[in-house]
Amino acid sequence: MPKNYFVTGGAGFIGSNYVSRLLERGEKVTVYDNLSRAGAPRNLKWLQETYGEKSFKLVIGDVRDAGQLAVSAREADVIVHLAGQVAVTTSVVKPREDFEINALGTFNALEAARLNERKPVFLYASTNKVYGGMEDVQVVECNGRWEYESLPFGAPETQPLDFHSPYGCSKGTGDQYVRDYYRIYGIPTVVLRQSCIYGPRQFGVEDQGWVAWFVIAAVMGRPITIYGDGKQIRDLLHVYDLCDAYDAIIQNIDKVKGEVFNLGGGPGNTMSIWTEFGPKLEKLLGRPVPVSWGDWRPGDQRVFYADIRKAERELGWKPKIGVDEGVRRLFEWVAANRNFF
Repeated sequence: MPKNYFVTGGAGFIGSNYVSRLLERGEKVTVYDNLSRAGAPRNLKWLQETYGEKSFKLVIGDVRDAGQLAVSAREADVIVHLAGQVAVTTSVVKPREDFEINALGTFNALEAARLNERKPVFLYASTNKVYGGMEDVQVVECNGRWEYESLPFGAPETQPLDFHSPYGCSKGTGDQYVRDYYRIYGIPTVVLRQSCIYGPRQFGVEDQGWVAWFVIAAVMGRPITIYGDGKQIRDLLHVYDLCDAYDAIIQNIDKVKGEVFNLGGGPGNTMSIWTEFGPKLEKLLGRPVPVSWGDWRPGDQRVFYADIRKAERELGWKPKIGVDEGVRRLFEWVAANRNFF
């Protein structure tokens, strides 16, 4: 029997990719989105043109509106909470708005789940930023990239929380509320601390979605600024692999409810943001990519890659799309859709 999926932020980058997957296999879907993000109207149009305007229910709403959210989600079997303010830099400039969207918005979504008699599965897109700068973990420079000195598999879920920046605080607040709504209310929740998700339908900007932003800027001939030294390491996870993880969690919810998972590319899919990514991008583009340099930005980690062994062990999940293939696919999507940018 098809489930009723309720996806907040369903017209966003991750949301539209997951909604597409759900519709493709015949699930019932409600998209809840305020359409404020760049690219959201285009993603919505793509979903409607691909699957039909009546293939899913659209609610144009804001997660800050607790009443509308609760009414809209009352028949959901699964709530996938992806809506949020997504940029550290924006959170520094507008901390109240960031709090209201991420912390209060997540609380509102949890309350919608609590008030829903179906006791829906609740997935929350958290972030690796809840681990902060990880100042207790030594990093070393090696071959033009930063590396963890003593975490060969990456940062585990047991890494101490250290909310850094208003964004880290607001997402971390949601993270801990989601955990506790399982403990206190028995709602089958799972927290997903996600790392550097990339892929098609990502309208990246300088402040967020760096992989897509660099590709878009290079293809369109826009200026690129590298903040820091360009040797910062991230683990890249293709959005299709992330969607596989969502499915695996929902299928195994009785086993993993109340759990936290780090979801990233893991140590096998790491890349420095410019000393390694830059040459790959120049090879795809066929010409040099000029850049300027700026100071480190607040909350920027020299290294983050996730230890994904828990997800491998408990979900039978691991990334299938390698970073070279994934970046090539993203480049080809951007190049084929220049009119979007």
